[in-house]
Amino acid sequence: MEIVRKIIHIDMDAFFASVEQRDDPSVKGKPVVVGGSPQGRGVVAAASYEARKFGIRSAMPAAHALRLCPDVIFIRPRFDVYKQVSLQIREIFHEYTDLVEPLSLDEAYLDVTENKPGNPSATLIAREIKQMIRQQTGLTASAGISCNKFLAKIASDLRKPDGIALITPEKASGFIARLPIGKFHGIGKATEAKMHRLGIKNGADLRSWSRWDLNKHFGKVGAFYYNIARAIDDRPVRTERIPKSIGKEKTFEEDVDSVEWLAGFLTTLSDKVADRMQREGAEARTVTLKLRYDNFESITRSFTPGYLVSEAAEIADLAVRLLRETDAGQRKVRLIGVTVSGFLREGKSTDGGHQMSLPLE
Repeated sequence: MEIVRKIIHIDMDAFFASVEQRDDPSVKGKPVVVGGSPQGRGVVAAASYEARKFGIRSAMPAAHALRLCPDVIFIRPRFDVYKQVSLQIREIFHEYTDLVEPLSLDEAYLDVTENKPGNPSATLIAREIKQMIRQQTGLTASAGISCNKFLAKIASDLRKPDGIALITPEKASGFIARLPIGKFHGIGKATEAKMHRLGIKNGADLRSWSRWDLNKHFGKVGAFYYNIARAIDDRPVRTERIPKSIGKEKTFEEDVDSVEWLAGFLTTLSDKVADRMQREGAEARTVTLKLRYDNFESITRSFTPGYLVSEAAEIADLAVRLLRETDAGQRKVRLIGVTVSGFLREGKSTDGGHQMSLPLE
């Protein structure tokens, strides 16, 4: 008899902004943006739920956020504080299971099929974890529970903020069939638009396509789409994530034609990448810039400087040099990303693994 896995996805609610509201009661309940200054080339790193009501989203220019909500409060990021709170939350996870896979500072997968308290209910475990997070940090989290990572991730978004949702194996097929294609984790805006053009509007439509046809239109990722349409996801919760590369990219809500603004945004991305590198204890040989223009043409530019890179300023400097060698400014840009690779970790080179992509929350 096959054992049905019990996977929990925990996602902190507006994490950076919620930490700031917790630490400064004067901004609690008010629209808060964590990020750069609207007077310069600042970018929104995170927005409180009060700010999101005005349409403010991460990666948006801070100046645009100010136009949407003139009363919004801007706060500079305190990543050292966010890291400390994140570690505090992970300690809670490990009271229940050692099968914890952090995705970023504010979210993680937990496999509680077998767990330390011996509790057979993943839903009760998720409730306890949420309660402990609130008691110990003063913050709220949302939880999704299901039989695999894909469904658990989707479930955690269903009742945000401070929610909990369960997708049982029995209900998975019907749930996926009704789910709009844009709600599928792993399907971005560009792929959603392409699927709509092909008549794929929801999971039922996706399920009607053969593996061969999906591979034909979407390449290797077609096999992934074929499986998730059937609620199939065999990926284990990995406690050791050794990436081949670490990258961060963002698709903008509005196409950007300012090279200087893009250069400033690369600094934000480089901070995120460097933070993850430090936690991995890694240094990189190569920096790669990725751009997608407004006509959906994508390009990459790489540079190997001949020395190991680990600091955010070094990554940003090389990425901006690569940026200035592109058509950015002459052509509008809808996506930008920076990746580091060729790692040296504790005296050993990493030759295998996978790319780790980091969200801007």
